[in-house]
Amino acid sequence: MKTIQLNVSGMKCGGCVQTVERILKNSDGVENVSVNLLSESAYFNLQNNHSNLEDILDNLRSNGFPSKIYNNVFSERINKAELEKKTKWFDKWKKLNFAFLLLTLSGLGHLAEGGYINSSLLASIYFHAFIATLSLLIPGRPIIIKGFISFWKRRPDMDSLVALGVTSAYFTSILSLLLPSIGFPCFFNEPVMLLGFILLGRFLEDRAKYQTSSSIGELLDLQPETTLLIDKNDRTKSIRVNALKEGQYIQVLAGDRIPADCVVIEGSSLIDVSHITGEAKPIQAQKGDNLLNGSLNLNSTLKLEVIKVGSNTSLAKLVNLIESVQSKKPQIQRLTDVIAGKFTYFVLLTAILTFFFWWKFAIIIWPDLLNNNTNLILSTHHSLHDSLGEYAQTSLSLAIQLSIAVLVIACPCALGLATPTVITVASGKAAKKGILFKSGEKIEIASKIDTVIFDKTGTLTEGRPFIVDYLFCDDNEFLLRISASLEKQSRHPIAKALITEAENQNLQLFNILEIKNESGRGIIGRLETIEEEVKVGSIDWLKDCEVSMNEDLAKVMSSNNLNKNTAIGVSVGNQLLGLMLIGDSLREDSSESIKQLKISNFKIHILSGDRKATVQEIGKLVNCSNENLKWELLPDEKLKNIEILKRDNCVAMVGDGINDAPALAASNLGIAVGSGTQIAKANADVVLMGNKLKGLHYALMLARKTMNKIKQNLFWAFGYNLIAIPLAAGALFPKFGILLSPSIAALLMAISSITVVINALSLK
Repeated sequence: MKTIQLNVSGMKCGGCVQTVERILKNSDGVENVSVNLLSESAYFNLQNNHSNLEDILDNLRSNGFPSKIYNNVFSERINKAELEKKTKWFDKWKKLNFAFLLLTLSGLGHLAEGGYINSSLLASIYFHAFIATLSLLIPGRPIIIKGFISFWKRRPDMDSLVALGVTSAYFTSILSLLLPSIGFPCFFNEPVMLLGFILLGRFLEDRAKYQTSSSIGELLDLQPETTLLIDKNDRTKSIRVNALKEGQYIQVLAGDRIPADCVVIEGSSLIDVSHITGEAKPIQAQKGDNLLNGSLNLNSTLKLEVIKVGSNTSLAKLVNLIESVQSKKPQIQRLTDVIAGKFTYFVLLTAILTFFFWWKFAIIIWPDLLNNNTNLILSTHHSLHDSLGEYAQTSLSLAIQLSIAVLVIACPCALGLATPTVITVASGKAAKKGILFKSGEKIEIASKIDTVIFDKTGTLTEGRPFIVDYLFCDDNEFLLRISASLEKQSRHPIAKALITEAENQNLQLFNILEIKNESGRGIIGRLETIEEEVKVGSIDWLKDCEVSMNEDLAKVMSSNNLNKNTAIGVSVGNQLLGLMLIGDSLREDSSESIKQLKISNFKIHILSGDRKATVQEIGKLVNCSNENLKWELLPDEKLKNIEILKRDNCVAMVGDGINDAPALAASNLGIAVGSGTQIAKANADVVLMGNKLKGLHYALMLARKTMNKIKQNLFWAFGYNLIAIPLAAGALFPKFGILLSPSIAALLMAISSITVVINALSLK
C-alpha cells in the first residue's frame, strides 16, 4: 500500500464530497478514503499491484472533479504556493467583477423603467434579456455546466441546484418575452442577481476558508528563499534554499531564519524555536547543537552544517502533520457528510412538490389567495415586466417562482463546511502553541476526556535524572563503571543519567558480551573482564533474583532521602555491589498544570514503575490524592489499570518513555511529551512539543471548545435550512402574504455559508 494525496477541484458541498469518496472507493485497490471539502483534498491508500492512478484521475476528471497529485516537494510548494494562490484569486476576482458589472447594468435598467433615468436602451426588455444571457454565458457558465453534468450523472450537488434555479428563471422569462399571452412570470433580473450573489458568497467564503488554513501559510513563510553557502575557500555566496544539499556548510546571520535542519559548527546565539514548541523564550545554541528548519537566529552569526533538506526537514514534516489532521474525519463530520450528500435530493424533491402544490392544489384550498396578497410579494417589479407576466394572476407563475426560490435558498455548502473549518482552525491554533493533534478524530476524542493519567519519570519530572548518592559500596567509581557499561545500550532516562556521569568522570566502559532487558525492572548481562553475571535494576527485582542484600538495607530504605529518590541496585553474581540514589527534578509547570486540570474538573491519576515512597512524594508535590497513585507497576500492569479506568471514564495517558508506549496506545487518548522518545511520540495521538506540560490543559480545553463550535455550526446549518426552505416554499404566503424572491434566496444562501466559516474563525 502507498498513501496518496490529491488536490481535488470542483467540490462545492457535502454532496460533492460524497461523490468523490464514492468514485475513489469504487476504484480497484483503493482503501481508507477520506475527502476534505475545506482543503479540497483527498487521501487514500492504493495497492501497488492494483488500479492505475491515472485511471483514477481520469475518472474524477470525467465526473467534473479535475485532480492532481499533491506536490510534496517542500521547496517547490513554497515557490509555487503564492503564485497559484494569486492566479486563483485573480480569476475569481475577474468573474465577480464582471458579474457585478452586469448586476449594476441590470439595476440601472430598472431605474430607467421606473422613469428615474431617461434611457430607452436601459429600459428595453431586450436589454435585460441580453444582460441575463451574458450573465449565464460568462460568469455563470462553469457553475451551470458542472451543475447539469452532476445532475445528468445522478449525483446532484449545490451547482445542480443553482443551475436548475438560474436556467428555470431565465427560460421562463424568455417564454414570457416571446409569448406574453401565456402569463408566465418574467424576471430577467433574477438570473443576474442570483449569479452575482452566489459568486460574491463563494468569493467571501473562499476568502474566509483561506483564513482558516492560514497556519499552513504562516509555517511555509518561515522557510527563507535564499541562504549563504560557504565554499571550499571559506567564501560565502547567496544561493536558493532548494539548491541546498546535505553536508554543505552555510552561514546564518543574526535576524535570518535557519533554511534547513542543521548542526552548529561555529558560533553561539539565541534561537527562537516558538514555531515548533510554542514557547516564546529563546534557547541558547552552541557548537554541536541541532537547529530546526524555520528557527530564527536572534543575535549572532552562526556557521552550520546542513543535515536535512527539503521534505525531510522538521518544518516540512510539521506542515505535513498539520495537513494530515484533516485526513481522518471526526465521527460527527462523517455523519454530516452523509446527510449533506443526500440533502440535494431532498431539496429537488421539495422544489418539485412546491411547484405542484402551488400550481394545482393551493388555488383549491385558498381560492382568493393571489388576489389578496399580490401587493405583499417580496420581489423586484417594474411596469415593463408587469406587462410581460410577472404579475399575471396565475397559480403557475407563482409555482415557478417558489420552486426556483427553494432550489437556490437551500445550502448544503454550510453543512459540508460546518466541521472541517473548525477542525482546521483548531489544529492551526494548537500548532502555534506547540501542540500537535494527529487527526481531526483525535480532537473529537480529546473533547470527551474526563480523566488524565500521568507517568512520573520524564513526564511530571524533568526526565533528566542525576546521581544523588552511593550506598553500601567501597568503590563508587567501579560501581558507576559497571552499571553505565551495562546501560549504554538503553534509552531509559536513568541509563542516560549513569552514562552522562560516567562520561563526566572520563571512565572507560566495559564491552557488553551479553544483555537482556527485563521491561520495567532492570537489565541483566555479562561484561568483558567481569566473570560473573551483572544485574542493574530495582531492589525488589534483585531480591526476586536472590541477590544477597546488606543487613542495614531496610533501615536505609525508610529514610527521607531515599523516599525522595529512586534506588537502583547493582549486583555481580548474587552479591549486592551497592546502591545508587537517582534524583529527578519536578517540572516547573507540573503542579500548575495539574492544578488547572483539577479546576476544570479532570480526574488526575499517577501510574509509575517507581517505588511507593518516591511516587507518594511526587503526589504530595503536585497535590494528587493517595488513592489515585499507583506505584511499582510493570508495563502490563499499567495497561490493566488503564483498562479498569476506561470502564467508567474517557481516559488520556500522558507519558514520554519506551515503557509508556503500550499505555499510550491503550488509552482513549495518548499524549506524549515532545522531549520524550520517538516510540512514545509515534504511539501518541497528541504530542506536546518542547519541554512543557502547560500545553496539556490548553489542548483539552481547545478540543472541548472546538466541538462546541462544530455543534454551533451544525445547529446553524441545519436550522437555516429548516427555516429557509419552508419560507422559500411559501409557508408564510397564505396567512401573511410574504414570499421570497429567488434573488433574495440566493443572498441568504451565500450568507449561510459565510456565517459558518466566520464562526469557525472566532474559535478562541
